[in-house]
Amino acid sequence: RALQMAELTLDKMGRGGIYDQIGGGFHRYAVDAVWLVPHFEKMLYDNAQLAHAYTIAHQVTDEPFYRTIATETIEYVLREMTSPEGGFYSTQDADTEGHEGKFYVWTAAELRETLGDDDGNAVAELLGATERGNFEGSNVLSIPNVERRTEWRSQPFASLRRRLYDARSQRTWPGRDEKVLTSWNGMMLRAIATAAWVFDDDRYTDAAVANARFVRDHLLVEGRLLRSWKDGEAKLNGYLEDYANFIDGLLALYGATFDTDWIVLAAALARTMIDEFHDGGGFFDTGRSHEELVTRPRDAYDNATPSGNSVACDVLLRLAHLTGEQELVRIASDILGGYARHASESAHGFSRLLSAIDTALGPAAEIVVVGDQRDTGTTELLDALRSEYLPRAFVAVGTPGGSDAEIVSALHGRRMLNGGATAYVCVNQTCQLPVTDSTAMLEQVRAATRTTGR
Repeated sequence: RALQMAELTLDKMGRGGIYDQIGGGFHRYAVDAVWLVPHFEKMLYDNAQLAHAYTIAHQVTDEPFYRTIATETIEYVLREMTSPEGGFYSTQDADTEGHEGKFYVWTAAELRETLGDDDGNAVAELLGATERGNFEGSNVLSIPNVERRTEWRSQPFASLRRRLYDARSQRTWPGRDEKVLTSWNGMMLRAIATAAWVFDDDRYTDAAVANARFVRDHLLVEGRLLRSWKDGEAKLNGYLEDYANFIDGLLALYGATFDTDWIVLAAALARTMIDEFHDGGGFFDTGRSHEELVTRPRDAYDNATPSGNSVACDVLLRLAHLTGEQELVRIASDILGGYARHASESAHGFSRLLSAIDTALGPAAEIVVVGDQRDTGTTELLDALRSEYLPRAFVAVGTPGGSDAEIVSALHGRRMLNGGATAYVCVNQTCQLPVTDSTAMLEQVRAATRTTGR
């Protein structure tokens, strides 16, 4: 039932006018009950969270439409919202030339003028555009017929879509806020790194690495994060959400690259986050290094973006599975316990916190793949893992005797069987028999992470 509800929402949004059917990416919100007419502003944090959701939905269901929406959203961000240095910009405006949505809407006559009568009419019919229009005499484009949701990306419509994008590009573009915010960049880093892993896409991996390096090189000063960068200047002390979301992105990046440099950075930032924001009863939103306020705010409610407390608890639990630092588990669990009753009484306000609680309750497994990432045997094991949605499984990859084991505790002492890539599936530091076959590995993983009696 939960999956059915999620798929219905994802389908309606992906086919609706809230999604930019020409250029990809999501507008800020819909002003009606059918996802058709949006407020046309585009926010980085919305597109980050939705790209991640559609990527995971594809992993769960193998539905091509979800992959299409995820990748088109990421392509939009890389094309229109990425600085030359690798940072992600914040927003695109809703208005152009004083009119809401003018850049995005089309009359039926404009479609025919751009594509010719036959193709213009065919596109209008597919995308629900009428002579009367559905928004101030023009049309917000959508795909009303669910059975045609993949047709728009297939030939000949794909080439017509490109022509419409090129024609639209000649219009006055919406204004763009080119601030690079650490917290929102962490969200987008997580989304792109997750897509790099799920879709095995090296270009997404490269974009994620470039973004992580940008934040590290421009927004990290003497071990502390700054909040905002623009025009070559970084400023303002980072908030809890900046630390938590960037650590979240770094953990996803490790999961795409298995480069332990990102775990080292994530662990260092986690220690700083605890020192700056933690007080025993939770995390404050502002750090000890911030200017002194009358009262320090503390928020655990997940709204349009998840709260810093929710993400902080989640990343501490996940980082502990990789590094073996049990103190991180204790800190996260104490906070989750303090908020659990509130989450149970008002679930809609604690969605990310509930995800962290799920991780804490488990069962969770560490999956250690010992082998060279370039070897066929290792690739086969990793391909099997990326084909499954395993929210409480934490994957580490390394070579026997490598230095990675000093950072990722699960790698310590692991070796290959008969010189081939080998997988270890472990729960609570107890490992099942090592295997070299991907089918046997997945059977162990499913058994280890199966929930019963909760």
